[in-house]
Amino acid sequence: MRKWFTLYSNILYLHFSEGFYNLPESAKNAVSPTKPLTRFLKVLGYSLVRLIGNLFKSVEKAENLQGNVWVYVVSQNNVDSLQFVKNSLPNAVFVAGQSKEIGKYNKSVQRISLRKKLLYYYKFLPLYFEFLKYKKESTQRFYDVLFDAVGFYEVYLQKLQKYKPKAIVFANDHNADARAMLLAAKATGIKTVYIQHSSVTPIFPPLEFDLNLLEGQDALDKYKQCGPVEGDVKLIGMPKADAYVPFRNNNQAIKTIGIGCNLMDDIAEIENLIRQLSTDLPQVNFILRPHPRDTRNFKCIAGINPNIIISDSKKVATFEYLQQLDVQISGNSGIHLEAVLLNVWSVYYNMNPAENLQDYYGFIKNSLVDACLDYQGLKELLQSHLHQKPEVYTRAGYYNATVGTEYDGKSSELALRHIQEFLGQTHQVKA
Repeated sequence: MRKWFTLYSNILYLHFSEGFYNLPESAKNAVSPTKPLTRFLKVLGYSLVRLIGNLFKSVEKAENLQGNVWVYVVSQNNVDSLQFVKNSLPNAVFVAGQSKEIGKYNKSVQRISLRKKLLYYYKFLPLYFEFLKYKKESTQRFYDVLFDAVGFYEVYLQKLQKYKPKAIVFANDHNADARAMLLAAKATGIKTVYIQHSSVTPIFPPLEFDLNLLEGQDALDKYKQCGPVEGDVKLIGMPKADAYVPFRNNNQAIKTIGIGCNLMDDIAEIENLIRQLSTDLPQVNFILRPHPRDTRNFKCIAGINPNIIISDSKKVATFEYLQQLDVQISGNSGIHLEAVLLNVWSVYYNMNPAENLQDYYGFIKNSLVDACLDYQGLKELLQSHLHQKPEVYTRAGYYNATVGTEYDGKSSELALRHIQEFLGQTHQVKA
């Protein structure tokens, strides 16, 4: 039992950490429903739809998995971030769990059968009671997360022994299924590569990959706070931003303001902010962009004023949205960094005063963004720069190692060079 607990404590490192437990409930709700009944229904639905449903589906195509380089993805954003690897490395294939939701890429990724996952659920109750001994509050709050995680490692271990991929490339280092795949790869001696695809916080798991390709010094400094760093580390910038670097915003006047919100933001606060801004800045257009996982109804906000539109984050890529902006306003969101990289002036404004994360990513502390404590301050700041928007992209240097260097806009090229060297001469980059 102790071995099981040690293994699953690693798999569930982030979601069973004290730091995650202390996050606002709105942030935790994105992983595990706040309401106990909804949480129970989630477990019941997972059991019926996924575990049992998987028994009747044949999804694995052995010829596409055997001996290839696996690019393991857990979301549509992962695919977007790692597309350059799939397109450039011979025999590279996108791989995901059998029922994993990958958005518009659902039909284009290779699937790993999870039929046998059901066989390992005898471990759930022993693990639950063992976790209660050491992490009582987290276990009671996130038992559904533990339930979901059971069996991933065991099934993935079998699959890796069967298909023997030459290496596995990851963009996620903290989801339970991704960590299960990582630990299974380590157990079978398969090489692993991690490419950072979003902002890092000090509550993430320590780095355990063979090759770690991080965006900049900020990520490395934060990972050092997480624990010992295993493997080689290279700072390569942000590959997914490469195609957009030539189109950095050079406008002087502020014509369009974007408001990027997420599940932690209060919808009443968002509506109030847009209502006030559209009144005080009638000459400016506004684009509201909810997070892809945010299913709340924002149509009423769009009806406030004709110069307000909503960006569908499930269809419009983040950088395509940012290309339309002169200013980006958000609370605690990694979109600040992506905005600044495109020379879009990004301003921190808290849209959930009841649950203030207090500069979660350190963007204010490290001068990446300007910050406003209240609406009056925000209005005055914007009005004072309506005709002279500041140039900001160089502020991203601490977060993105290639800004202002010869590799600015060439992070993919740099990353592929490191991966090629790591994998050896038998894996040449495609022409």
